[in-house]
Amino acid sequence: MTHQELMAKAQRALTSAQTLLDDQDTDGACNRAYYAMFDAARAALLAIAAPVPPEIAKTHSGLISAFSLHLIKTGKLPTELGKALNKVEGLRLVSDYKGDSISLEDSQWAVAQATVFVQEITKLIDSPSL
Repeated sequence: MTHQELMAKAQRALTSAQTLLDDQDTDGACNRAYYAMFDAARAALLAIAAPVPPEIAKTHSGLISAFSLHLIKTGKLPTELGKALNKVEGLRLVSDYKGDSISLEDSQWAVAQATVFVQEITKLIDSPSL
């Protein structure tokens, strides 16, 4: 997949997250918010041509580590985005694997963070200095 295709996928997941949140499906909203961030992070790594083997970028822990190494620690993106990615992943793990429901407040926060995350990745990719 190209970074443009991944960003389109991220945008669809973000739209789904908002729809699920509007329907009070807090678990589903967290899941889609995380995948919006996951796909946007993959797109960003591709866009900057980060030396990340494809098999690493497809795993959750590998992608988060590579994102931190190549985009956060280098100052290309703010630290808050890396922290948000980690926290939203944690919420998704709780709802998807532990069977606990995510609160409306946490779900709203996750969707808001995903929105900012996708916007910031879009700005990075669209930047003429990239």
